[in-house]
Amino acid sequence: MSDGNSFIREDPWRIFRIMAEFVDSFQTLSQAGPAVTIFGSARMRPSDKYYHAAVAIAKGLAQHHLAVITGGGPGIMEAANKGAAQGGGKSIGLNIELPHEQAGNRFVNLPLHFHYFFARKVCFAKYSLGFVFMPGGFGTLDEFFEIITLAQTERIPQFPLILFGREHWSGLLRWLKAELQDKHKFISPDDLDLVKVTDAPQEAVEIILDYERRVGHPTVIPKAFA
Repeated sequence: MSDGNSFIREDPWRIFRIMAEFVDSFQTLSQAGPAVTIFGSARMRPSDKYYHAAVAIAKGLAQHHLAVITGGGPGIMEAANKGAAQGGGKSIGLNIELPHEQAGNRFVNLPLHFHYFFARKVCFAKYSLGFVFMPGGFGTLDEFFEIITLAQTERIPQFPLILFGREHWSGLLRWLKAELQDKHKFISPDDLDLVKVTDAPQEAVEIILDYERRVGHPTVIPKAFA
């Protein structure tokens, strides 16, 4: 009969499973070349305008030799992987075991599988030179605030952080400015300048390509991963 401490006693061995996820994913993604991560809802239907926009963005990036990374599941993730595959590029899916929603999509041509959310999140941030946040739920918001915090604290370079869909994101941005910036001074006036908002797939692609032309591919390991 197991007791309540068995989970803790297994921790020294659990570290090997965590290490294996990092070793496998680092080895694979380090060979994938420059990449852009696209986040968004797993519940987005193929008929939705944002699904079509994600396809167009990913296809445009792939045609300029940028790999596309997603969570590997349905919805926006499927759309982005579809666009990357149509563009002849690397279509990377970082899939994770979830009780609902998550199942690998057929457009991924470079799959990786994760058990731990935190290992997966490190890989999204570590191997990307830009991030596109399509409309989504808690997971998308979690990734957005994680990435913008890393940029704000200079743990990663100020890569392009693109919020796609003004209608979707405008309420959140108004609240951030009114409550966090103006009222409470919890963030600085220039912190929200880290984000660019657009409704045009081609503009999203151009923002990232412009950054790549100006800065090139990262040659120094970001502080967050050093």
